[in-house]
Amino acid sequence: DQEISPIHPQTNSTEPDNPRTWSAASVVQIPANKERHGIVLKCLALHESYAARSVAVEARLDVKYAPTVRLIGAPQIDLEEGKDSLILRCVADANPPASIVWRRAGRSEIASLQESLQLRPVGRRDAGLYTCQAQNSVGTSDTMSVQLDIKYAPKILSAGPDRLTTAPLFSPAAFECLAEGNPTPTYKWVQRISTPGKPFLDRGREARLVIDNVTYDYQGEYECRATNFINGQERTATSDSIALQVVGAPQVLRTTSTTGGVAGHSVSVRKGDSATLSLIVCADPRPRHVAWEWGSLRLEAGSGIGRYRVDDVTQDSREDCYLATLHIDDADLQDQRPYYLVVENERGTDRHAISLRVEGMFSVEPLELSYLLGIAGGCLAAFLILICLCIYAVRARKCCFRNRNNYKTSEKDR
Repeated sequence: DQEISPIHPQTNSTEPDNPRTWSAASVVQIPANKERHGIVLKCLALHESYAARSVAVEARLDVKYAPTVRLIGAPQIDLEEGKDSLILRCVADANPPASIVWRRAGRSEIASLQESLQLRPVGRRDAGLYTCQAQNSVGTSDTMSVQLDIKYAPKILSAGPDRLTTAPLFSPAAFECLAEGNPTPTYKWVQRISTPGKPFLDRGREARLVIDNVTYDYQGEYECRATNFINGQERTATSDSIALQVVGAPQVLRTTSTTGGVAGHSVSVRKGDSATLSLIVCADPRPRHVAWEWGSLRLEAGSGIGRYRVDDVTQDSREDCYLATLHIDDADLQDQRPYYLVVENERGTDRHAISLRVEGMFSVEPLELSYLLGIAGGCLAAFLILICLCIYAVRARKCCFRNRNNYKTSEKDR
């Protein structure tokens, strides 16, 4: 619909055998580029003999050009193995139509000869650099490329070295965990414990867990946990349990009290109440002697004397750990002292103390007692100062009177 100027004026000539017939020619020149491919050229001949005074003839341009390609469908989020699918399209603009080739870097075979490359679902083996290229009789396009990074949740490959590790008391021990995942997973070692509300205890944040000094606190089952994040969601794999067995001399883990006391190294009861002193001790092999000692007395497990009674050793919730308990009935002020638990097996002995404090009927709290002692001390100091001042005053007055008696008569007359 836009008039185009010819390269030179039209030519008019008669036919050689018929001078009454004229031939008119007009030449137009148009650059052949792909933007003009498919446009319609119209040549309009004007003559008064035509019914409409003009006749038109049309021609459609068919411009041949080499391909150009563009990529559609490149992933915008993480692709997770086994869950996500991917369709990549290599769209070519060419005349004549181009053939498309998908290739994968590092491999000789062709990935696809179609416009679309489909991965349903994606797997870790699909990760890599993909390229597409188009070709026709005119030429070859530039290469378009896309890098595919396939994410996958962690998987524990190994944890050990063995399912059961035995370590002597106070010796080192180590565990190793190996996991695969994309992104690279982080590690955490946890130990199963029997504490209410907290079934696990964190022990390490590296693939290798090293315990420099093994005690019975470390005995039990361990798990390795490998974690990564895919599209903001946590993925975690947990290993099979690994057991650590500790062997050695007895070792006291903690102190507890069940009646009238507080957990720790000291138990408080009111005078006349019963006191219970309990200690948990671990040993492998099992203790052969368990006794409580204080003053000149020693009571073996399962025995008693007067107001004092020692229970038989009972199994604790943890393996190779036992509860030793001393009961004191009708506690008196004279019972205030440390009580020692002595435990022995063929590998050694351990001795640990727990103190008992007996409060009288009108006992004073430590803070109040110190406050009263401070007041009493201050009053005593003030009283002593007052006495010193009085003594000084009396002595000074005596000295004054003595000097007056020593005046001479002549001095009085003056």
